[in-house]
Amino acid sequence: MAGTLRIGACQTPELLADVPGALAVVERFAAEADAAAVDLLVFPECFLQGYLCTPEYLERHAVELDSVSFREVLGRLAGVRQVLVLGVIERDGGRVFNSAVVIRAGEVLGVYRKTSLTLGERAFTAGDRFPVFEANGVRFGMNICYDTRFTASARAVADQGGRVLLVLSQNMMRREAAEFWRPMHNAIRAQRARETGMWLVSADVTGRRGEERIGYGPTSVISPAGVVVAQVPASTVGMVTAEIAAPG
Repeated sequence: MAGTLRIGACQTPELLADVPGALAVVERFAAEADAAAVDLLVFPECFLQGYLCTPEYLERHAVELDSVSFREVLGRLAGVRQVLVLGVIERDGGRVFNSAVVIRAGEVLGVYRKTSLTLGERAFTAGDRFPVFEANGVRFGMNICYDTRFTASARAVADQGGRVLLVLSQNMMRREAAEFWRPMHNAIRAQRARETGMWLVSADVTGRRGEERIGYGPTSVISPAGVVVAQVPASTVGMVTAEIAAPG
């Protein structure tokens, strides 16, 4: 309803180079979200094409947002009622970005490009802007995964009146790293929530990639006080929801 934004954060399987499969996952979550009266759905980092950072993979799978192929994606999503925040490998001219695209009724409302890149993401170009959006009177912006290590990335959204920070993540890691970071993801995000006074809603992948990599999540909702108030169980595909009131 107006004045309240109900957000669904989706913990998905990891899909690589399977855009039709990714769109099918979006449609399944959208159907579940209809039943739960969810207004906005957020999906993991690079979810549309899958998160691999080799130059060869990015060259093969990056997509321009005004291309025929992406218009086909938008056409398939046109019937989805929810606003979608979708991780996309985006090409713009000769540059490739790790992006979060905001889509409503098959139309692009805007895009955030990851500003803080890891050493393994050197094939991407870093973004330099923090756009904010509004739905049902609630203003929101995005960070992508490693961005949340830095206070300034969250603060840039809060300083524009952001009430909710959506975090698109992809923590499919080598098993030793996954175990090390598992308790730390929410701890880092909770710190950002406390510092900025925003709600933080994250989406991540789960499952295994071969024998070496595993993804636990987490996909969770963290209050402005830094408390995890809801979370999809580790290693489970599912959705968690948050209901955020517009400022009155």
